[in-house]
Amino acid sequence: MKRVIASLTAAASVLCATPATTAEIKVISAGAVRSVIAGMIADYRTKSGDTFDFTVGTTGQLREVIASGKPADLLITSAPLMADLEKTGKLTPGSRADLGRVGIGVAIRDGAPLPDFSTPAAFQKMLLDAKSVTYTAPELGGTSGVHVLGLLKKFGIYDAIARKAIHAKGGIDISQKVARGEAEIGITLISEIVPVKGARMAGPLPESLQLWTVYTSAIPMSSTQPAAARAFVNALTSPAMAARWTAGGFQPPK
Repeated sequence: MKRVIASLTAAASVLCATPATTAEIKVISAGAVRSVIAGMIADYRTKSGDTFDFTVGTTGQLREVIASGKPADLLITSAPLMADLEKTGKLTPGSRADLGRVGIGVAIRDGAPLPDFSTPAAFQKMLLDAKSVTYTAPELGGTSGVHVLGLLKKFGIYDAIARKAIHAKGGIDISQKVARGEAEIGITLISEIVPVKGARMAGPLPESLQLWTVYTSAIPMSSTQPAAARAFVNALTSPAMAARWTAGGFQPPK
């Protein structure tokens, strides 16, 4: 019990480090991390006085938002997108910080029988047997959605699944559709299954089918609050926050 209390106290002290002045931090963020850091933001905001203005979307949507020139003090995106952004020369040198990596999982409704998808063959059978399957709409360019479509085409079952597919706006929407009983099976990032009440994370994809995605942060050179953004990232990446990332479905970045 003493160790638990000490851990919680350490976490609180990291999040509660109060800067001399308060700031509004504009964040453009991937939806994959939004639920995980929501609680961290609440604690951080209470003690620091900083406020947050979030723009959240899929990787495809964020690419468009960032390209449009929308002001931001902090970017949180998938590593592949961040690599592209680094090539533009518009990110503050040395500001990149990896937050964690997350895989893709299968969502089922609470109380539903646990399906077998332990092998590639079992995964295909699960999808073919399901009455409905939901994943991110292809045109939105979501990380998990793009990967799922690639698997369906690789297996030669794209047409069969497309006929009963229910397209979603993103990972949280996928899990919510499953929780409401609108879809039998959902496939999305694990971090977007875990926080949704009524949905259950049935398990990760078989490793041979898995896609691990690292999510990372960086500060644009155009940021008007670089010090506040950096302080927030330092809090997010502190050892005291490791348990929260794990609870949210993330693993340490590799």
